[in-house]
Amino acid sequence: MSASPDEPAHPGSPLEWTRRVLRGAWRDTLSVYYANTPIWRLLKSGALLALGLFVWAGANLLLSYRPDWSFLWVFLAYGFVLVFWGPFTHLVVVPAVIRLRRTGEGPVTHWLGRHGSKLNLTVFVLIVIVLAAFPLGVMTVQVQLPSGGDGGSINPQLQCTKSGEQIHCHLSDAQGVDHVQILSGGEQLERIDEPPFDFNLDLGELETVRDEKQFTVELRDEDGDLIRRYIRRADLIPG
Repeated sequence: MSASPDEPAHPGSPLEWTRRVLRGAWRDTLSVYYANTPIWRLLKSGALLALGLFVWAGANLLLSYRPDWSFLWVFLAYGFVLVFWGPFTHLVVVPAVIRLRRTGEGPVTHWLGRHGSKLNLTVFVLIVIVLAAFPLGVMTVQVQLPSGGDGGSINPQLQCTKSGEQIHCHLSDAQGVDHVQILSGGEQLERIDEPPFDFNLDLGELETVRDEKQFTVELRDEDGDLIRRYIRRADLIPG
């Protein structure tokens, strides 16, 4: 007995249904990826730019709290590269690949038309891996971390300068600060109990994190509670 035309088709086994859904989702993804009208190119470029900035900023912030979480460098590199590579892909690469598929002649252009998108993705992934392993200074920003405690009205600025192998730092305002701790690699280098809380560091004292020498300055009140924490990278301190 044949099924009525009005009856829905049997979805099949769970595995067949899953495969069908995944194939449909993949086709939809490809249709969006290769959508080539000007408005689609701008929408995709803007979305990837926003995503890249969000991931990049989020990874920088988390690394400021947890510099020992090495996996965050992958997300930082991904967001940093995506900021540039996302718009480049959808404003330049995808239109060029589509054009080559339609009009390309010769073995090289034919190959690029068929595999240009895969090549572009491969280059993107390789750049992310290299920058995650060997980050550039421009990828990271220095973040001032609030304590989350009662020090909201205490907001001194940590000012540092570098001269040769020496780093000099001081606070713009020591009001409300009982003592200052300077740490590097989780180890305390110095504790200062008297204002104006200025100090000098030798670059050789600093621990290296991801090939960058850095140190942490913690401002604490008379109860030992954290007021502010600053993380500074030696290569970003002006001379």
